[in-house]
Amino acid sequence: MKIPDFDDQQILDEIGRRLRRERLAANLTQQALANQVGVALKTVSNAEDGRNVSLETLIRLLRGLGRLDTLDAMRADTALSPIELAARRGRVRQRATGSRKVKDEGNDWQW
Repeated sequence: MKIPDFDDQQILDEIGRRLRRERLAANLTQQALANQVGVALKTVSNAEDGRNVSLETLIRLLRGLGRLDTLDAMRADTALSPIELAARRGRVRQRATGSRKVKDEGNDWQW
């Protein structure tokens, strides 16, 4: 099973397993990592147990483990097709349009 197929809790569990694996590979105790990055021991334990921690905490833990580079995949620019580039004329999208719904006028008529 791949990450996109996981539900939210399964993703948190997998992140926790990976954090634990990286910490052990670095030969650090939970307490040593907690001291190094400035969080409580319970915070490291919670992260490794798949409990929800803040994004800031995740960044601190990754930095402390020397694995901040794992976030690079999130910042990779998606390539636009030449047609999209021409249509945008160099402009960068500022907001999403969202879905457009047809306003229900209360008509009961149907096909």
